[in-house]
Amino acid sequence: MSEIKRRDVLLPTPAPKGRGLLPDLLGYNLRRAQVALFQDFAAATAEHDVTPGQFGVLVPIDATPGLNQTELGDAMGVDRSTVVAAIDRLQKRNLVERRPVPGDRRSHALHLTAQGQQLLTRMVPAVRAHETQFSGHLTEAERRQLIALLKKLAG
Repeated sequence: MSEIKRRDVLLPTPAPKGRGLLPDLLGYNLRRAQVALFQDFAAATAEHDVTPGQFGVLVPIDATPGLNQTELGDAMGVDRSTVVAAIDRLQKRNLVERRPVPGDRRSHALHLTAQGQQLLTRMVPAVRAHETQFSGHLTEAERRQLIALLKKLAG
């Protein structure tokens, strides 16, 4: 059961119908927040046709041109196969390119294309506005604390 504060006394509140103990589970609440965040991101960036995951690929490539797929996976906290599929989709859209790495035939350096760079540049203001709007009911201190706590949970 969750609790609500009334007159400085914590009182149990019934769980929403059909959810049982879910509202008290961290994972359940993280997932609901993630779904809400992704839906808001999609609405805020709809004109660009880029998912949050794709944006999460474009940003590190922009920040570190030439990184390889393994390094990108490490930066994103995902496995290499996830990165390969994302890069394939972005490459088909001419947003990212793989370039050979001299002396390493198995590795490719990742770079944004000019089109990818332009798209990212256009997206950043929409993403910043989305972040501000989505976290608007948090104070800046709460927002920083939430990010710190999520980083702590992620290890």
